[in-house]
Amino acid sequence: MYNVLLADDEILDLEGMQTFIPWERLGLHVVGAVNNGFDAVRVMEQEKVDILVTDVRMPSMTGLELARKSLERHTGLRVIFLSGHQDFGYVKEALSLKACSYVLKPMDDNELIQSLETIIGDLNREQKRRKTERAFEQMRPIVHNEYVFRLLEGTAGRQELDDLLTEEGLEPIRYPIRAAVLETDDLSWKLNPYTAKERQDMLNDFGGQIMDLCRPRGITHMCRITKQRLGLLVTADEKGIKELQEVIAYVKEHFPFTITIGLGNPAEDPSALQESYREALAALDAKMFYGKAKIIETREIPQEEIADAKQLEFRLDALFNAMVQYDLVGIHDEIDRLFNVAVCLRSRFTIHNFATYLIVKLDGYLQTRNEQLFTLLGMELQNLDILLQFETIEDIRSWMRRMLFEISEKLNMGNQSKNRKLIRDMMEYIKERLHENVTLRDVADRFSFSPNYLGHVFKEETGQNFSDYVIALRMEKAKELLGDPTLKIYEVADRIGYRYLPYFSRQFKETFGMTPMQFRRNH
Repeated sequence: MYNVLLADDEILDLEGMQTFIPWERLGLHVVGAVNNGFDAVRVMEQEKVDILVTDVRMPSMTGLELARKSLERHTGLRVIFLSGHQDFGYVKEALSLKACSYVLKPMDDNELIQSLETIIGDLNREQKRRKTERAFEQMRPIVHNEYVFRLLEGTAGRQELDDLLTEEGLEPIRYPIRAAVLETDDLSWKLNPYTAKERQDMLNDFGGQIMDLCRPRGITHMCRITKQRLGLLVTADEKGIKELQEVIAYVKEHFPFTITIGLGNPAEDPSALQESYREALAALDAKMFYGKAKIIETREIPQEEIADAKQLEFRLDALFNAMVQYDLVGIHDEIDRLFNVAVCLRSRFTIHNFATYLIVKLDGYLQTRNEQLFTLLGMELQNLDILLQFETIEDIRSWMRRMLFEISEKLNMGNQSKNRKLIRDMMEYIKERLHENVTLRDVADRFSFSPNYLGHVFKEETGQNFSDYVIALRMEKAKELLGDPTLKIYEVADRIGYRYLPYFSRQFKETFGMTPMQFRRNH
């Protein structure tokens, strides 16, 4: 509903407008009816006014003067002038003030109503435009995050990335540039004393503060990779390294945890940037050798150490996969392989450091599954002092094997009941948002799991890929909606999350062997 202010020194005309114009039916609300310009100004200081209907000639302050003052303060104000004087000078000045309409007295109610309806249509279009712009501005950070992430991962073609730059007005990347990956250190341990809400608030605040800290330093291209990792693009000079050091120092001072940054080599183009990103990830994996709360540059790391780190990561992935699958033989074998790799690293690992490293990795992996290591084991953080008592790597091997057997069994028992409920909740969530372009990542964020894990669980429980399920659900809903002849084809597509009509039509035909229009005619 829009607000209207009436100003006219002719009392009868003022009362007539209030009485005979169907304000409510037009979707308008009269916030004031005054007989001079000064009172009109006071009303506009107290109320939001969208439309001003004013007589041209009023004592003390004319309607033209009132309009001029009002438009200086409220640029979006629409003005309708009323006048019994058919004087071209008044009309000319009114037009110079961009008057929306000029109605002559004695006034025809229908003429004023028509002018109001024209303005309402204009205001509706303007409101819709502003709403679209606000939605666009809200989407910009999401689009920018997706742009940088896909650029680093190399999952989008050059033309697609260029189109994003053009359509969304993103800032182009100036090469040469280096990829950096920022990772929080020992997050679960450092945040253990805090409540779940405090941890979540702190992490949300952390991401925002990092971005606010980076932008003034010229680091404008950033993306969230995981809950614990951010991707950054920094200049390929000493200035870029200095900026990252300032970020590390800031986090150390303002948060109860630290961050480590892996830094790739300079890149001259997008294809080289993907390699720089892989180098940054490899540098970050070498944190176990080089320590935390620092920048680790890939060029500083001997190739054999990078290979060692990758080998350890590979073995850990295989071990955790066996644990999730409740494969006790696989756990036993993978622990042996893992420790065979560890023996080669003894010059860089103390027994205690190696045990701590394994626990950190295990805890991080379990968090991606929404599980807590210490809760599963029924132990407190301080009980890890047991690690200091190990005298040989064989002691660690035995302890680790028993611990993983126990965790694997508890996960298996919990999954049998939790997965069924999770899948039901996922399906309900998807159905409620079928009109949106819902993705596996959206659902994963909603339920606080990684997309890969959630996709695996969904396929395991339903025998169907997530994307295939969503498409099938949309197609069934489309069949139902096409039965309503009042709905246009594009409206059906929009209601099931398709913004691009040809894609919907093609998907429908692939599913049912006919286009939506053919289906409607046949049924």
